[in-house]
Amino acid sequence: MKNFDGKILFLDREDINTDEIIPAKYLTASTKESLKLHLLEDLKLDKFDYKKDVNDKNVIITRSNFGCGSSREHAVWAFEENNINVIIATNFARIFKKNMCNCGLLAIELPANVIDNLFDKYSNSEAVAKIDLTNKKIKIIVDDNIVLEISFDLPKFDEELIKTGGWIDFAENRYT
Repeated sequence: MKNFDGKILFLDREDINTDEIIPAKYLTASTKESLKLHLLEDLKLDKFDYKKDVNDKNVIITRSNFGCGSSREHAVWAFEENNINVIIATNFARIFKKNMCNCGLLAIELPANVIDNLFDKYSNSEAVAKIDLTNKKIKIIVDDNIVLEISFDLPKFDEELIKTGGWIDFAENRYT
C-alpha cells in the first residue's frame, strides 16, 4: 500500500483535465518515470509554477470534475511518479477516478462546502494531510496541530484495490 500522508498542494480550479495534468506530447514516452517532470506543465492557474509547486507535495486538494478530458492512464501515472498518491476533490471524471484506484491511488470525494472550507482556511498555509484509510478519516495538520478531522466514504472494492496497491497486485493476489 502506498503512503497517503504528506504536504498538500491546493489547486483552486474546476475542470482540470488530463491534457493539463500531462500534455499529449508526452504520451509516447517509453517509461512512466519520464512523465515525472511534466506533471501539470500545461495547467493554467494564477501564481502556479509546476516546476516548484509540485515538488515535495503528496496530496492535492482541488475542485470539481478533476481529471476530465481524454481517458489516459498517463495522467494518473504522472501523479504516481511524483509520489502524489491522494487527490481530494468534490468529484472526479469517472474514468480518471477508476484509473486512480486501478493504480492504487486514493481519490477522495468531499462535499463542495467542505472543499470550500479547506481552501478558505488552509490554502495559504503549509498544511499536511494524514489519511487513515482503515477508519476513513483525514486529519488536516497546520503547524504540527490537528486543525480539522474529516470523514470520507470509499466503495469497498475501491478500498481493496487501493490497499493491495492497485488492480495488478489485487488480481495477482486473488487469482493466482
